[in-house]
Amino acid sequence: MLRIASVLAGLGLAKGVFGVDLIASHFAGNVYSLSLTTTGTSGTISVKSQTNGCGSTPGWIEYLNDTRELYCFDESWTGRGQHAKFNVANDGRLSIAATLSNPGNSVHGTLYGGADGRGFIATAEYSPSTITTYKLPLQGSRVQSTQKFTMSQRGPNSRQDVPHPHEVHLDPTGKFILVPDLGADVIRVFRVDANSGSLTSCADHKTGAGDGPRHVKFWKSADGSKQKVFSLNELGNSVSAWDVNYTNNCISLSRTHTISTYAPGKKGGPTTKAAEIRVVGNFLYASNRADQTFGNQQDSIAIYTIDASTGAITWMEAANSYSYYPRTFAFNKEGTLVAIGGQTSSNVAIVARDPATGKLGKLVANVQVGQKGRAGEEDGLSGVVWVE
Repeated sequence: MLRIASVLAGLGLAKGVFGVDLIASHFAGNVYSLSLTTTGTSGTISVKSQTNGCGSTPGWIEYLNDTRELYCFDESWTGRGQHAKFNVANDGRLSIAATLSNPGNSVHGTLYGGADGRGFIATAEYSPSTITTYKLPLQGSRVQSTQKFTMSQRGPNSRQDVPHPHEVHLDPTGKFILVPDLGADVIRVFRVDANSGSLTSCADHKTGAGDGPRHVKFWKSADGSKQKVFSLNELGNSVSAWDVNYTNNCISLSRTHTISTYAPGKKGGPTTKAAEIRVVGNFLYASNRADQTFGNQQDSIAIYTIDASTGAITWMEAANSYSYYPRTFAFNKEGTLVAIGGQTSSNVAIVARDPATGKLGKLVANVQVGQKGRAGEEDGLSGVVWVE
């Protein structure tokens, strides 16, 4: 098994050979199977195969390790899209199993409801200002419901012209879906009917003006006495912490504090955009696009500690993402490696992590996947997940 020695030892990998597969999606239309092998303190990663079938602009991927299925959501801006389910073979190769026609512009999707938590799909459509639900299995274009959002006036940021839902995030109980809305500066909450798949609106929760919430993650203390939601604010380049209460058959959120995705005294530039957020144990990670903190086209990952009892977050440090526009990143099961997907650099960088300190270290392996993108455009690499 792969283990991290210590940060003082350079976050090196233990001796031995370890192999694993990953999957990456690209805005040009392809989904790639990748192969990673590590030996000692270094490794190699290569593109094993590629396929299409997830429309013209695959934007988000979700992998189910027990069934070895990959769900892919099309962010097509052409007015038509195609979500897809792929079967993942033991060697990592992908074969398309089913497709679902849709209007496109889906920036995120998740499975929810049903007897096994996988009876329905919810998607968030950025510019149409909608969330849409479908009943599984994927087939034809069977829309179950669509909810459209409006707002009375524009937000303080020029991108806040209309509501822009950016994620449909299932809570740990599977009974609620949170929708961070970048355009409206709110986190919307919906109660799930597991049998019918219907979503009932609970109260919206206002963020800071101009925050532009993009993604959220849940965290719970080891004794279960404290629960938090952390929201990544794309426009504000910050992370907010929220207390969570399950009351009146809904979720209530109360914002406690907001921290920049940059070190105290520093801030991003005119084109920087926070992208993704992850929680591993009592550590929180957020990616910054276009800050070039570590040199030309070398953006950063912000690292925070989470207080084990209160859930308060504190800035720790910035780490090199070894990529440009790190749109996506994911940790392996052991928490010893992180795969970082650079959108504009269109690369997958494998970086060592020390589980004890939470720090990221050396670059273990790196590979370009598909054609490089253009800074600030919807092209290049879009997603990366581990196949474990």
